Amino acid sequence: MTGELFEIKGNHFRVVSLDGHRISIRNVALKEEYGDQKVIVPGKTLTEISKILSGETQDLVDMYLTKNHIMFSFDDTIVVSRLIEGSYFKVDQMLSTDYETKVSINRREMLDCIDRSTLFVREDDKKPIVMTIEDDVMQLKMKSQMGSLDESILIEKEGKNIKIGFNPKYLIDALRAIDDETIDIYYVNPKAPCFIRDTDNSYTYLVLPVNFVD
Repeated sequence: MTGELFEIKGNHFRVVSLDGHRISIRNVALKEEYGDQKVIVPGKTLTEISKILSGETQDLVDMYLTKNHIMFSFDDTIVVSRLIEGSYFKVDQMLSTDYETKVSINRREMLDCIDRSTLFVREDDKKPIVMTIEDDVMQLKMKSQMGSLDESILIEKEGKNIKIGFNPKYLIDALRAIDDETIDIYYVNPKAPCFIRDTDNSYTYLVLPVNFVD
């Protein structure tokens, strides 16, 4: 879990990362077709590269692969890294298209609300944010010794009502990585992971829930 999977098939490029609580998958179309490749790149390398990259969507990055190394070339920068040996986790077995509840919600409203909840939590405190989804409203609650949050956001819902808790940081990380104005979140039950994904399958974020006390 210290590396990220780079998988190339034809003109399809997929990046997968995970820890014990979440999975992130991004799919990108390449401009040309290439032979199949599957390598594991150290997470520290990618973290350093992300600090250097401008973030402009039109900027190009060239990648070169050998058996044991990967090289990134962009702007006036070249980064070379060893690859991690071994096989990656079989994440496709962890993903499911089944769900009991689907919610369509404004990403910015949800992100701002969860961000505000972290004001009431110390860095070492693991207080969850609790979502109660009923009809056309998602209610978000957070309680700690420093204060409490109780807000509601209008949603479009399909399926059952559900009450579920999450580590707010994991949701914030996922929401900040998405550009869409409206996102779809899929829930199975209060003990199963939720999925945030788009219809084009360009991204999938899986986040495990946490236990909470009413």
